[in-house]
Amino acid sequence: MTGGDLVPRIVVALPLAALAVGLVALGGWFFALGVAVAGCICIHEFCDLVATRRPVRLAAMLSMVGIAVAAQVGGPPAVLFATWVALPLTFLLIALRPSLQGSTDSILTTVFAVGWIALALGQAILLRDLAHGGALVLDALLATFAMDSGAYLGGRAFGRTPLAVRISPKKTWEGLFAGAGTAVVAMLVASLYQEWLGVGVAVLIALVASVLGPLGDLFESLLKREAGAKDTSAVLGPHGGLLDRIDGVLFSVVGIYWLWLLIL
Repeated sequence: MTGGDLVPRIVVALPLAALAVGLVALGGWFFALGVAVAGCICIHEFCDLVATRRPVRLAAMLSMVGIAVAAQVGGPPAVLFATWVALPLTFLLIALRPSLQGSTDSILTTVFAVGWIALALGQAILLRDLAHGGALVLDALLATFAMDSGAYLGGRAFGRTPLAVRISPKKTWEGLFAGAGTAVVAMLVASLYQEWLGVGVAVLIALVASVLGPLGDLFESLLKREAGAKDTSAVLGPHGGLLDRIDGVLFSVVGIYWLWLLIL
């Protein structure tokens, strides 16, 4: 990110942030619908990224919708079943194709998209439905994006030691630690306004986001590097694709969901 594209990024980011906060605050079917739409956009971007493997886009998107509905009405067992349904659904749609060439690649990439994107977002809906769920979802977003921003700024200022040079050459260990510190500070400030959130738990949330957020980022970077793509799409202008923006969240929100279940 350069100074020239900072303002365009902010112009795009602010309404997106407001929309996300609004959907989380509304909760229920509003949040589930928003998550389903976001998930379908991400799946579409992923399918474009790996188009040569012929993923079954319709099966993955229907699975995303099914998982969102299952999370809203049935809880974890229903989400597990809806995730499994992706496999026979993918098979049925592939069986209707004129040619069965490359069917294994099609099945693998389709189910991969469901497991990576849809299942993670389904757990975001499950998290929203827990005690203090709305605040926890916002905390997950805050910690992850604070980590990302802190890592970027810290890396530019102090970065010397590459973190994963073969996957993302610009990421550094110094940036990672700066990002983790930023996430901890952000969550400590957030805990001041959430009486139910103790300092220890706030720090744990920050640490989970500081570990899983960068892993999610590197995970997607590896896929893009193999595909020879800088971004998954241009839907968010200077931010790239929606998947580029929430790749870290897809990992961190799952970790925070299970952390909270262990604490409850």
